[in-house]
Amino acid sequence: MLKPLPVPTRPWDSISLDFIEQLPDSNGHTSILIIIDHVSKQAIFIPLPKKITSKTLAQLFVIHVFSKHGVLNHVTSNHRSEFISYHPKADGQTEQANQTLKQYLRMYCTYQQDNWDVLLPLAEFAYNNAPNTSTGISPFFTNKEYHPNITVHPEYHLASQKARNYVSNLNDIHQFLHNEIKAAQEAYKTMADNR
Repeated sequence: MLKPLPVPTRPWDSISLDFIEQLPDSNGHTSILIIIDHVSKQAIFIPLPKKITSKTLAQLFVIHVFSKHGVLNHVTSNHRSEFISYHPKADGQTEQANQTLKQYLRMYCTYQQDNWDVLLPLAEFAYNNAPNTSTGISPFFTNKEYHPNITVHPEYHLASQKARNYVSNLNDIHQFLHNEIKAAQEAYKTMADNR
C-alpha cells in the first residue's frame, strides 16, 4: 500500500533523492545523485564516482544542501539505505527530474558520452529556471522570488573572440534548454496522466 510522504511546512524541510547509475565514465564519474526539494521542486544534480561511501555522501550533503538550505527534517529515497527513509514509488518528483535530466544529457553529450558530468551545472540551472508542471512556478522563483538573469552580454569585459563566442553560444543554449525542459515536463505529465 502506498504511504503518502509527509507534507513539508517550508522549502528544504523535506527532500527526495535518487541515483542515475551505471553511466559511461565521465572524468571519473559514473552516476548522478539527484536531490529534489518537495516544496520548491528545486533540483540538485551531483556527479558521483563509481564507489561512494556514506561519509562521502554526507560530505556532499553538507556542501550542496546543508550549507545552502539548513537542516532537513525528512529525506526519502526509493533506494534502500541505512540512513534515510525508504519509500518505494512514493515520490514521482524525483523520477520526473530523472527523465528530464536523461533527455537533456542524450541531446548534449558527445558521441563518446564522456562529458555528461560537465553538463550537469547547466542542466540544473535550466531545470530550476523552468516552470514546474505541478506548481506552474520555477523552482528558482519559489526559493528566491526572482528568476536569475540568463542573458550574458559578451561585449562586456571579454577580450578574446573565443570567449565572446562561448558566451553568445551559452545564451542560445539557455533558451533552448528552457524550451526543451518545458516540453519534457509536459510530455512526462501527459504520460503520467494517461497511466
